[in-house]
Amino acid sequence: MASSLADWKPVPLPLRAPMHGRTVALEPLDAEFHAADLWRAVQERDHVWQWLSDGPFASEAAFTASIAAKQSAPDAVFYAILSEEIAYPPAPRSTEAALRPGVALGYASFMRMDPAHGVIEVGNILLAPALQRTTAATEAMYLMARHVFEHGYRRYEWKCNVENLPSRRAAERLGFTFEGIFRQHMVIKGRNRDTAWFAMLDSEWPTRKAAFEAWLDPANFAADGRQKRSLATCATG
Repeated sequence: MASSLADWKPVPLPLRAPMHGRTVALEPLDAEFHAADLWRAVQERDHVWQWLSDGPFASEAAFTASIAAKQSAPDAVFYAILSEEIAYPPAPRSTEAALRPGVALGYASFMRMDPAHGVIEVGNILLAPALQRTTAATEAMYLMARHVFEHGYRRYEWKCNVENLPSRRAAERLGFTFEGIFRQHMVIKGRNRDTAWFAMLDSEWPTRKAAFEAWLDPANFAADGRQKRSLATCATG
């Protein structure tokens, strides 16, 4: 039997505003401020584009144009991921940009936004090698999840190519539940894509949030930055 939602009201679209954590900052993607750093972080690292619908790019100009298109996309909200914990040489910036902390090492977006039903997806995630498997990468995903649930969304989705095993493992580690496979769902770069669907619900968020915050607690990390308890262990208490 369907649950009654007689008092349900549509939720707002995600804010194009910064989000800050202990090890990471998310800023609305801006080609002027972020493209040069991002290009330096992924240049000649073509493997990072394997599962994305665009890239790799032959030139910085082409890459910057793609960032500008994402910045102005009408159906998605992109954020640059700026790590506060990774030493990485910054690209030259304007005086205004130089005052901003951190260096852009990736981006992620809210997409397939359906505020009428309270459903939204996180996707188009690009992480430079320097950002992969870091505390900052996990905290970025926590900040995005917290943002949508604090704004009243009911369902938060994660989708990936069924062959993308690292993404599937990441979804489950982050607390998304596997819901099935959509066969012959898309054609990406001339290849069939079967899509694995994952989701997290608002009723699940309090438990997921507590696990994230326990894992992200500075006390959970040794002096060399290694975790003491895994996120999965934090989730089970």
